[in-house]
Amino acid sequence: MSAIKTDTKELDNSRVRVEVEVGPDAVERQLSTAAGDIGRDMRVPGFRKGKVPPQVVLQQVGRDAVLDEAVRKGLPEWYEEAVQAAGLAVVGSPDLDLQQMPVKGDPLSFSFEVAVRPPATLGEWRGVEAPRRDPEVAEEDVDAEIGRLRESLASLETVEQAAAKGDYVVIDFEGFLGDEPFEGGDARGFLLELGSDRLVPGFEEQLEGASAGDYREVNVTFPDDYQAEHLAGQDATFKVSVKEVKSKQLPELDDDLAIEAGGYDSLVDLKADVRKQLSEAQEEAIDRDFREAAVDAVAEQAKIEVPHDLVHAKAQDMWHHTSHRLQHQGLDPAQYLQFMNKTEEELITESEPEAEAALRRESTLAAIVEAEQIEVSDDEMMDALRQASAQPGQKEPSEKALRRSLEKARKRGQDDSLREDIAMRKAVDLIVEAAKPVTAPAAEVEQEIWTPEEDKPEKKEIWTPDS
Repeated sequence: MSAIKTDTKELDNSRVRVEVEVGPDAVERQLSTAAGDIGRDMRVPGFRKGKVPPQVVLQQVGRDAVLDEAVRKGLPEWYEEAVQAAGLAVVGSPDLDLQQMPVKGDPLSFSFEVAVRPPATLGEWRGVEAPRRDPEVAEEDVDAEIGRLRESLASLETVEQAAAKGDYVVIDFEGFLGDEPFEGGDARGFLLELGSDRLVPGFEEQLEGASAGDYREVNVTFPDDYQAEHLAGQDATFKVSVKEVKSKQLPELDDDLAIEAGGYDSLVDLKADVRKQLSEAQEEAIDRDFREAAVDAVAEQAKIEVPHDLVHAKAQDMWHHTSHRLQHQGLDPAQYLQFMNKTEEELITESEPEAEAALRRESTLAAIVEAEQIEVSDDEMMDALRQASAQPGQKEPSEKALRRSLEKARKRGQDDSLREDIAMRKAVDLIVEAAKPVTAPAAEVEQEIWTPEEDKPEKKEIWTPDS
């Protein structure tokens, strides 16, 4: 039996208010956990540090103080349980209203208001027309890929000539602010490509024309937004000694390149394989674009009211997911914003068109799931978990481990989001199977969805609320 009871009331503008009651047993368990956490840092005569029992903590600190800490830590989980229990597809952050703290043996009551995904009234969704372009691998695309391959196999060779843009120099340097050297401003045997803009603006240009054995004084001004604050906006001089000049040497475009690139018998075979890979990648992109276009065509025919506040909340969700992904990759979201030269709010506002499109797609797909009574089996859940857990070079998880993960998610009420995700994928499949492809220009520009994961924005899958 769930420890959470909910009562939901629909409000205007795709918002709901949910009254939540947390059972006394769940409150007491959280209270005991909080007391244990506090006890790990307490020193109480007669007990070792970290071994103070919860009941002693309650006596020493007081029930009210421990209860405050318990509720503070428990609310996020209770909120998620309430969302699952009420069957809500929430958008954005909730406005929580915590009522008075319960006495021992009473339930905890709180409420929240939150935006939810708007309902969709479907139009005719079977047999919609969607553009689908024909695959076409141009010879210049093959040549460009071969060119990138040559670049990756290029070697650096020392040359007896003056350095030009695109050449590499091996340098020793030391930086000065006035007459004083500054920390982090020196290096030995530093390999620098002229024109790469790796160093302070103006540094590399002043080394063009230098030869091995030359000495140069390079004068620069650090940018006002330079990451080392003590250098930002400062004029500096670098004393630079040029040790070597190196030039990039590309391998010849011949059969030897094919052998070095991957054991191909000839350059003709290498080009044929590159053409095949480009064609396969293009087919995948065409399929992805067709799926997206078909879903958009259905969404355009559906009646969906999407208030601006809801769109902005969805855009905030998108940024929060991106921010968490950046942190997971070891990147600082603040540095990403600095790199984009935008504030968080500016980036969120600019992403509102994509947020509205995402909401319309999700609402449409949810309506199809309901109309067609699409169900998801445990086997399909297992397949999804298997695909999600697959890592290159790692052993596939066992069936037992996957079932354990599924059961754990089910006990926590976290399986609903995965089940909905799979159901929406199946709804997309239904749309695409019945869609009618119409000719689209091969040079049609693809819409690019905002994401910082790659230098060029990657297209995101559109059929799940968490994508």
